This record gives sequence, structure tokens and C-alpha cells, in this order.
Amino acid sequence: MNSEILLEKLFAGEARAVARAITKIENGADGAAEIMKAVFPKTGNALVIGITGSPGAGKSSLVDKLALYYKEKGERIGIVCVDPSSPFSGGAILGDRIRMQTLGLDKNVFIRSMATRGNLGGLSRATVDAVAILDAAGFDKVIVETVGVGQDEVEIVKTADVSVVVLVPGMGDDIQAIKAGIMEIGDVFVINKADREGVLRTEKELEALLSLAHRPDFWNSPIVKTVATENKGIEDLSKAIESYKEFQAQGEASLIRRQAIARWRLLELLREKLLSDLLGKNGTSEKLEQLALDIAEKKNNPYSAVEEMLHG
Repeated sequence: MNSEILLEKLFAGEARAVARAITKIENGADGAAEIMKAVFPKTGNALVIGITGSPGAGKSSLVDKLALYYKEKGERIGIVCVDPSSPFSGGAILGDRIRMQTLGLDKNVFIRSMATRGNLGGLSRATVDAVAILDAAGFDKVIVETVGVGQDEVEIVKTADVSVVVLVPGMGDDIQAIKAGIMEIGDVFVINKADREGVLRTEKELEALLSLAHRPDFWNSPIVKTVATENKGIEDLSKAIESYKEFQAQGEASLIRRQAIARWRLLELLREKLLSDLLGKNGTSEKLEQLALDIAEKKNNPYSAVEEMLHG
């Protein structure tokens, strides 16, 4: 399928064209940049919701129920599950697909797992581009679910319009949250599995932590209690997400956020492009192997090796 036909079908919202475009972007295939150049002007209509939190917080069930809630309102939903770990772990690829099978059969729901990482990294960039493709394809809501709370996941969630941080009672999540620096990125906090013991304590600790966090936009992040498996609190969550979207629309904060995201994307692309250009030069890969061997045998050090590769 040539790029023009692919783009035409993509903008018409055809699932197969969307999947093919995302694969091209993920693999850095020929024509990927052209696709993104055409996609970019058509973005900005979807609401992008980033959902993060430590493993075991029940994010997947929450995403499932939230997507179902939006679908029942007649909206088209794109879901991107990010698992930076090995594609063989079965995490994102098998788990999400099986769990979301019924949801994924709906023509208004598109689910994609981003679990691969090229030799240049670029998982964050590929994910953000996948979100842009779903946005351009006419999806109303795009939910990005990340598996962990590492640096990559925090970066990805930062690029969402609304960042939702999911915690659970009695797992010491609150402490995890501060460590990972996700207190600053949470626009909405969810205490999931709120039928468990220790909900009040978690809520009080969270409130105390939030009172110390100074946001430049002066937004008070709401705390929503949910029991995703029983579908409780999902409507409250959607209202909290909506309220932040409305808050953003009123001030300059949204432009500042968009500028920060644009700057981040530029740096990601630059990094990737410069690295691939460098590694694409004749003889570079052999040189890389030789230098790696020299370092392993302590005949050289990484810093000198990098200088040699750049100026050699």
C-alpha cells in the first residue's frame, strides 16, 4: 500500500491503515517521517489521557472500564499499552489482548501494545507518534497505559493532555510515587481497589503530599476513589479528567505544556536521527564492536571511545 492510499484510509479511520502506520513508525521504516509530516496537521482533536502507576495497582482494569464508559457514550477510543520490557514477557502483548478481547472486537475501539524497542531506543517517541496517528484518525479519546513508573513511562505520560496516577491502599505506593517523581505529573489521582483496608490512610497521606507540591498552574489535583473491577467510581474519574481539560482550556498553561511537549519531541527525534546517522556510516558498526571489545578488555574507556567515534 503506498503512502498516499495509506494516509487516505488512515484519515478515514480505517483500523488496518492505523495499525500499519503505527508499525511503520515503530520500526522506523522508509516513509515513516512522511507519514508523520502528513499526520501532524490533523492532530489536536483527541483528548489524550495518560494512565500510570506501579504494577499491581489495577491500571488495566481501570483503562478497560474507562474505555467502556466512553464507548457507551458513542465515542471512538484508542488504547496504547506501553510495556518497555521484553516482548517475550507476555505482559503487554498477551495480558492486555486477552483481557481486552471483548473490548477490542468493537469497531470503535482500537488497542495497540507498544512493547518493542529498536536498537536506538525510541520507545517514548514511537508511542507519542502512535498517539498522534490515532488522533489524526478521528479517535475522540486516546488512553495511554504504561506498565511501570520508570523514566520512560513518566516521559510518555507527560505528553498526555491529562495524566492520571493510580495508587492502591496499603502497598506503600505513596512513597513509590514520590520517588518516581510522579507526584508532579499527576493531574488526577486515583485510589483504586478502594474496597480494601487502609483507603482513608492512603487518601490522607496523598492529600498531605499534594499540599506540599507546588504546581505552576495552581491546579488542585483531585483524588478519586474507584473499584474498577466493580465499575465503581468510573464516572467520577471521567468528570475529574474533564474538569482538568476545562481548567487547561482557560489559561495559558495548556500552551506552556504543549510547548514543553514539542521541545521534548524535538529532542527525542534529534537524538534518534543523529544516532542513526552516525551508526549508518560505513564501517561504524565494526568500529563499535572493536571499541566495545577494547573497553571490555580494559584497553580503552567509554569516554575516549565516544570521542573516537565522533571525531575518529
